[in-house]
Amino acid sequence: MITLHRLNDKPFVLNAELIRVIEENPDTIITLTSGDHIVVKESMREVVEQSIEYGRHLRRLIVPS
Repeated sequence: MITLHRLNDKPFVLNAELIRVIEENPDTIITLTSGDHIVVKESMREVVEQSIEYGRHLRRLIVPS
């Protein structure tokens, strides 16, 4: 889960695994696998970086067999 902010500065948490597309034109628009769109204050780069860090965190939690 990653923490983002709507354009009115209200924070929310998004499951990064549901992100399908991130666009910046000029606002950052996240399209989810469901087809829903979310506009956020963070830049496209920030969303990508948070998503990558989230994935790294998940991989650290998995115990190798």
